[in-house]
Amino acid sequence: MSQLRVESVTLTFGGVAALSAVSLRVERGELVSVIGPNGAGKTSLLNVVSGFYHPQRGHIFFEGQEITRASPHEITKRGIARAFQNIELFSGLTVLENLLLARHTYLAYGLAQAGVFYGKALGKEVENRRAVEEIIDFMELEPYRKALVGNLPYGVRKRVEVARALALSPKLLLLDEPMAGMTLEEKEDMVRFILEIRAQGTTVVLIEHDLGVVMDISDRVYVLDFGQVIAEGPPEEVAQNRRVQEAYLGVEA
Repeated sequence: MSQLRVESVTLTFGGVAALSAVSLRVERGELVSVIGPNGAGKTSLLNVVSGFYHPQRGHIFFEGQEITRASPHEITKRGIARAFQNIELFSGLTVLENLLLARHTYLAYGLAQAGVFYGKALGKEVENRRAVEEIIDFMELEPYRKALVGNLPYGVRKRVEVARALALSPKLLLLDEPMAGMTLEEKEDMVRFILEIRAQGTTVVLIEHDLGVVMDISDRVYVLDFGQVIAEGPPEEVAQNRRVQEAYLGVEA
């Protein structure tokens, strides 16, 4: 059974179809990329998977359970986390504080326990702090851990965005153009982080415009055009698909 299944999902806005009968499957531990021209529906696909939009038709299943109408909070608790294309961090807080806030879903104790900050509350705080420190180390953010996010260079903030999603300890990580606007060196670092995340057992769905990166690191690739899947398969097979070349690369038929 696929870890994630999207079945014939249609999403419309005022009569305009962002997604038209889109189907997709992701196996546990895979790195699957979704590519396509601007406006093809890639971010809309992540929005329906993560619960920000609810499709008019179709079904979405995660680990055998339907999540089509689930809220973003419910989907997060099931083990799906997302890093956004437009950085969605608290710019007035430090890197450490942003990551600790992402762990709120694991703060399972009551007001009384929080007030005395002892026993279960203290244990959970120690556990969450340990998890966050491990992510800071993993994403090589130690020099910035106490820096305000709003003062950080763009490439570092993109790294913090991914780190914040990792702080949710996801089974499935959705990455929406994590390398957009980065320098070549920053891209190489991000590719390394993504491969290490996948190597540790986390399933990854990646939206990315850099075809070189996509073809190098993906297990399978889906191609969207005008809200429809026009190709799916191994990278080398998709790269040779004539419809992909026409839609994405501008090659004439």
